[in-house]
Amino acid sequence: MNDEQVIAELHGRWVFGWDRREGDGPFDFRRVFSEFYDFSSPDVRLYDDFDPGRRVATTAAGYGAIWEPAFREMVSAHHAVDDGPHVVAGGDLAASTLRFVARIVTPAGVTDIRTTTSLVWRRTPDGWRIVREHNSSEVLSPGELSRALRPGTPWPAT
Repeated sequence: MNDEQVIAELHGRWVFGWDRREGDGPFDFRRVFSEFYDFSSPDVRLYDDFDPGRRVATTAAGYGAIWEPAFREMVSAHHAVDDGPHVVAGGDLAASTLRFVARIVTPAGVTDIRTTTSLVWRRTPDGWRIVREHNSSEVLSPGELSRALRPGTPWPAT
């Protein structure tokens, strides 16, 4: 595989690392995402506007600390890729963009979202790792998620 194909495959798998099934064990960010994020880089910047605090993490561990509490409280989270990934790569850096839809179920209710995610990857001795992340999400109105899915997109029964 060339670099673009490797990054596309990684970004596609990254999305589903965020899936949670009812009854899953506690969410452990490092365990789930150690092959994706650069946990040793001093210049990581990771942001997701779905975080109510709108924080920018400067380490992968710090990003995990933002998301672990929310994902531990979730009943389930299901994702489907809506567009992409689209990749450009050159040298030791690559960028990928992907859009997904997700259904987040918490004890308080159900939230459907559509998110555009942009990742910058750096080639390391251990492989490609995320060093930049920017996610922009919109909350979908009831029924919009089913219309957003491309025909034939696998989606769990609810």
